[in-house]
Amino acid sequence: MARCIAFHSYKGGTGKTTLASNLAALLAKKGHKVFLLDLDVYAPSIQAYFDTTPEFWVNDYLNNEAEVDDIMNDFTHLVSGSGSSSTSGKLWIGFSNPKKEEIYKLEGITQKNLKSQLFRRFVQLREKLISEYDVDYIIIDTSPGLRFWSISALALSDTYFLALKMGDMDISGTKSMATELYDSLTKYGAKPYLLLNKTAGYCTPDADLIMPGSRGDLVQKQELDLGSMLSKQLGIEVISSIPCYCDIQFSKKEFLTVLKYPDHPFARKIDALAESSKIRL
Repeated sequence: MARCIAFHSYKGGTGKTTLASNLAALLAKKGHKVFLLDLDVYAPSIQAYFDTTPEFWVNDYLNNEAEVDDIMNDFTHLVSGSGSSSTSGKLWIGFSNPKKEEIYKLEGITQKNLKSQLFRRFVQLREKLISEYDVDYIIIDTSPGLRFWSISALALSDTYFLALKMGDMDISGTKSMATELYDSLTKYGAKPYLLLNKTAGYCTPDADLIMPGSRGDLVQKQELDLGSMLSKQLGIEVISSIPCYCDIQFSKKEFLTVLKYPDHPFARKIDALAESSKIRL
């Protein structure tokens, strides 16, 4: 049975694109058929990880200017050439166009009360991926906040990974979305999880700069305790806590850590997330 996982957040900068791209690549490497969809139409960035300019974009499909087959960009060669022990895995990617005129065009359609038409196209995309491509996972990178495309993605997803950093703005925003959006959507069977990202622990800077008189491990414990408290308040389980890895964070070029450095601690965290996803969905 196909599973649809949406990565969502209250605001940008939480690392959801990195998480979604790496999870999709690793699931494909493990032998699953995966479609990675960039639906962060206002600030798309997945193409940075794959260094490509497709002939057709997701925007073209939503605008009735292309079909599903046109936007199915096959990147299976990346996972099949990265030490994968499986030959059955597939990785397809649908890229969103980053050009401002295309973003305005799509936004203009939503403002002309044609949202039902766009949503219907989105539903058809999901149905064809399942019926004709027999996908195991549809991984969606959504727009942050409460916008049309993020709500649409969540409405069609089985599971939400709510990525957040442990700052006051992320926490208060996630609380607000939990009551305004997630509560209503989960009534129909969807399952949300908190995904704490860029936490302290791996490369914590001088602890005295963060909290005078403290140690780095204390900062980490306080963040995890805060995440546990938030989980209890919202009734949403924490599925993973992923530290900030500076060697990835400050790299000049985006890359898929799970493929390039499979033994990296971040790759092991994504592997654990992949296994949790298969067990809990």
